[in-house]
Amino acid sequence: MAQREASLDGQLVETVNFIRSKTSQKPRVGVILGSGLGSFADTLEGLEKIPTESIPHFPRSTVQGHQGFLVFGRLEGVPILAVQGRTHVYEGHPVDRVAYVVRVMAELGVKKLLVTNAAGGTNPLFRPGDLMIIVDHINFLFRNPLRGPVVDAEPRFPDMYGNYHPSYIELIERIGLEEGIPLRKGVLFVSTGPSYETAAEVQMIRRLGGDAASMSTVPEVLVARARGIKVAGISCITNLATGLSPTPLSHEEVTEIAGQVQEKFRRLVRRVLVEMDRTE
Repeated sequence: MAQREASLDGQLVETVNFIRSKTSQKPRVGVILGSGLGSFADTLEGLEKIPTESIPHFPRSTVQGHQGFLVFGRLEGVPILAVQGRTHVYEGHPVDRVAYVVRVMAELGVKKLLVTNAAGGTNPLFRPGDLMIIVDHINFLFRNPLRGPVVDAEPRFPDMYGNYHPSYIELIERIGLEEGIPLRKGVLFVSTGPSYETAAEVQMIRRLGGDAASMSTVPEVLVARARGIKVAGISCITNLATGLSPTPLSHEEVTEIAGQVQEKFRRLVRRVLVEMDRTE
């Protein structure tokens, strides 16, 4: 067995054993919470929080708006694992570390995953505060956490058709209608950051078919698909991208707008997680 693979397997065993020593909960559905959206985790019932900095081999989040906890709890009886504080490539973490949390989720028994993020709108029809169902992505990180020696639980060439499960896209659309929450649909373009895109790059993203730009999500989705975890995705459009916005962009604006949509975000995500558990 290659050294990298053996090391990863050993790290996962140590990480999972530590987590199981702190909680007996067995999550079936996971959610990764993006910038400014982490407070949703605190609405779980019977929650137990584990600081990620205490977990062996777990990467530490250093970004404002990412608190750094694994939160175990329930929604209407559904066991949930919420990630409060994802990590990013731009923080200096290797891409396999960024996606490590999903490998941990898989080892803990998670079969379904909702990924969320804050994103800049590159589609001129979008407005700050919109929620977008992710239907596909474009990976301009130029990094893939599946590169390297094959991990036993993951195929060498995982299929990327239906990354964001079609039945979940329909489910989120239906819940949005029932809850009176207007939703967009679009393709997520992901690059490394941390600088925001130039106006010329935004034009390129639009020509390539991207509707929103982010600096996260793709590594986690790639590992989830390799692990056979079904994925749904929601982006919070927190700003218009450079060239479409009349004002300079800032991370403070991102977290402020994310905070303003908390109520509808929580209503939507709560129902989505519960109904994902009931959907094949």
